[in-house]
Amino acid sequence: MKGVILNYRGSHKQQNPRQMLVKVQGVDTKDAAAKLKGKKAIWTAPSGKKIAGIIAQPHGSKGVVRVHFREKGLPGQALGDSVDIE
Repeated sequence: MKGVILNYRGSHKQQNPRQMLVKVQGVDTKDAAAKLKGKKAIWTAPSGKKIAGIIAQPHGSKGVVRVHFREKGLPGQALGDSVDIE
């Protein structure tokens, strides 16, 4: 499965670089997004380094999910890029 990184999860005053919002292709409802909980999301950097995260829960009602990364998080160049979901 493929997904697109939308943005960091955050508010008006702060953002959390370890949590990203991802739109999964073919997932349009909250119920379908909830079934993806616990799966891995892997982003591959242009240098070839792979950073893995885990889908935590749905975000909103349009099929967007929250992905938690254990490392420092993703760099800003990852926004708009694709991730592989296993």
